[in-house]
Amino acid sequence: MSQAGPILFVSNAERPAFIAALDESRLFPIVDSDWASAARAIEQVQPAAVLATMSGGHEPYIAPLAKKIADQPLYIPFVALDAPGTLPHNALPFATHGADPDRLIPRLRAALRVRTLHATVLRRLPEATAKVSLPEADPARDATVLLIGRGAAYPALSVALGERMGVIGALSIEAAAKHLNTRDIDGVVLAEGFTARVADAFLTVLAEDTRFRNLPVVVTAHELTQNYDLPNLEIISGEPVRIAANALPLIRQHAMEAQLSRTLRSIDAGGWLDPRSGLLTVEAFARDFSKAVEQTLARGGGLSVARFAFDPANPRAQLDAARILSRLMRQMDFGTAQKDGSVIVVFAETDFRTAHMIARRLSAVMRHTSNGKHEMRSDPVVSVDSLSPLDTARSLLARLSAEAPRAAS
Repeated sequence: MSQAGPILFVSNAERPAFIAALDESRLFPIVDSDWASAARAIEQVQPAAVLATMSGGHEPYIAPLAKKIADQPLYIPFVALDAPGTLPHNALPFATHGADPDRLIPRLRAALRVRTLHATVLRRLPEATAKVSLPEADPARDATVLLIGRGAAYPALSVALGERMGVIGALSIEAAAKHLNTRDIDGVVLAEGFTARVADAFLTVLAEDTRFRNLPVVVTAHELTQNYDLPNLEIISGEPVRIAANALPLIRQHAMEAQLSRTLRSIDAGGWLDPRSGLLTVEAFARDFSKAVEQTLARGGGLSVARFAFDPANPRAQLDAARILSRLMRQMDFGTAQKDGSVIVVFAETDFRTAHMIARRLSAVMRHTSNGKHEMRSDPVVSVDSLSPLDTARSLLARLSAEAPRAAS
């Protein structure tokens, strides 16, 4: 992996032996600093990543250092080794477990890939033909975590995580597997309620599936007896609030990676894709929908539209639905998130009955998502309609919106 800049190693103690393994892995050069000089070293060294040991004396410096790193224009991974307390939102936790460098190197490589992706997006933004910009919201606000558990700590963990991001709850490994296949997940928290054998089987399956290999996986209730090929796997135990706070940086980094990937797709699509939702922008949708209606009327065939309307007090539900649709809808279909809080999808070459069936299936996936601390459900009001010979794009959409109150009653 190409990496511009060295790794800054911050510690008030002597350099531990496992840091030498980074030199051997060619993730180098490594520059040392103590905590008091670390902020100045960021400016002088321009590091590609920062590693820091939480071995004492760091307390007054960690918050300002984390802010300094977060304020840099290009993403700098900040890995905190063996943190006893609660970490800042951008400090990735890492327990050295007897100083095993075999886990640290993949963790750094995964983080540096996000930095490279960020550099690519920043380089390509000025050359984009249409106006594309990175979403301004903190990626953590848009993140979705899958919480798997059924122990006494589960409700408190759900609340603690839900105050920071969207949460999908699963009481069984089978339910979790279903969500992993249908949702964009930014992290998994495997809580108590499962035997070590079940936890081991689940982690093994995740490690063997390339789709999930870089997913942050936080285990709260087991000591891991073996190595898994999961670079962002971490054991975080303790109070639910501490687990949620220290899981957040890993989940946030994954959400940032997803945000950057969507922005890159938007640049490639000439700005017609919304980097936040992954669906078409409102303008691009209007253009494509008019064209689709014209072509269908001229050529014959079916065209159906579904509208998923959400409670305006729960804007997160619309975003989740848009992400679900961008992931699950067929390649020939297209959609957009509307300003009124609804999401509209056009099903090409599809009659009313088939469209109704597809919309019902998509709605069922949305319904299983709860967001935030109040367990707000995402139950959409769904209306479906099909193009008739006398329709225009405008009349079909107007009818669809008028049908929404009927669908709700």
